[in-house]
Amino acid sequence: MTANLPSKNIPQGSGDVKSPAYAPLALPDDPKLAGNITHFARALRKAGIKLGPGRVIDAINAVQAVGFTQRADFYWTLHACFVSRPEDSTVFAQLFRLYWRDPQYLDHMMSLLTPMVRGVQEDRAAEAAEKRAAEALLDGQDPDRPDTPDREDEIEIDIDASNSASAEKRLRQLDFEQMSTAEMAAATKMLAQLRLPVPPIMTRRRQSLPGPLADWQQTMRRAARQGGEITKLATARKGQRYPNLVVLCDISGSMSSYSRAVLHFVHAVANREGQGWAQVHAFTFGTSLTNITRHMRRRDVDAALAAAGAKAQDWEGGTKISTCLHDFNRDWARRVAGQGAVVLLITDGLDRDTTHDLGREMERLNLTFAQVIWLNPLLRWDGFAPLARGIAQMLPHCTSFRAAHNVASLADLALALTRPDDQGEKRRMLAALR
Repeated sequence: MTANLPSKNIPQGSGDVKSPAYAPLALPDDPKLAGNITHFARALRKAGIKLGPGRVIDAINAVQAVGFTQRADFYWTLHACFVSRPEDSTVFAQLFRLYWRDPQYLDHMMSLLTPMVRGVQEDRAAEAAEKRAAEALLDGQDPDRPDTPDREDEIEIDIDASNSASAEKRLRQLDFEQMSTAEMAAATKMLAQLRLPVPPIMTRRRQSLPGPLADWQQTMRRAARQGGEITKLATARKGQRYPNLVVLCDISGSMSSYSRAVLHFVHAVANREGQGWAQVHAFTFGTSLTNITRHMRRRDVDAALAAAGAKAQDWEGGTKISTCLHDFNRDWARRVAGQGAVVLLITDGLDRDTTHDLGREMERLNLTFAQVIWLNPLLRWDGFAPLARGIAQMLPHCTSFRAAHNVASLADLALALTRPDDQGEKRRMLAALR
């Protein structure tokens, strides 16, 4: 069997575009099916799908055993062998369409790597993980693909003459889920430069330093050493202390792209001197709560995230928000709170766990900490409404409700800290609930 498949529609998740005859990419002419499946598996692995040589062998044996008369049969046979997580289905469908020669989809993938090409890119915006799929399969390919014989119009190409400042502005506004591998690497460098300063908390204790307050005790002690004569009035100022920062980051499958970016930001905050935080505590949660504070104190961000990922065994798994918040309130809240502590809660709030009362656990969290800032990537959608049960239970008990889907949204966190009256989107979302 060869790689030339019948031109049938792809099943759901892959679109409805048919596959007419078309000159393929620069792959070996008429390769054997086993070699073609192996090349396809390499592209899947480069796009982020976890699979090893054993799955490639299983896929080849499955195709030989099952056989196929339609394109859909071949699609679902490979899908069963290569896809083990729901979030990988999108990447698999995109790469399948591109690899098995869908010309219209190839046009769109090329336009993702060359955004100034007009035509296909204007018809549909990039979906989640599409850039990574294009980058995995089109690595080294020339975007300026020659025209096919049935192509009548020339592709109009505009030269991107924007300077680095406009490119940086675009990257700041780009969704983490839409970023390619190179764009994510550039975004993490920008996140490492962000600052999250916090104003100090004034205490009742005074410091014997030059200031606007009269220090009568120090004045009388000095006078006693000089025979009771007051020669100089000692002054003081109010003492200052800085609060703790506590980060609770959801690492479930629906949050994986955003949680990795947020943890890069948290690592920069935890390891930068002079930002004012007394201590930075970090926790991840999915199906269980994991304390990764010690790992985030490593200087090297890659080593820190690798160690945190090794300790958090529920990475990209399910979500039990109520159970994890209950465990945090019971075991850690009093130990990491302190006076004026701030909580950053990063989650989409999509929880079906009924083991504990989610609203009650959020209320306990709000009563323990001075601020509970909820960062929700779902706010990137203009039509977002707090209709999910978990979101509706959590929303009344946070002090601020903000987006966390790109670099710009994380940079705006400083406003929520310096202006406690800034509730972000909380008031608008509460009005939508009524």
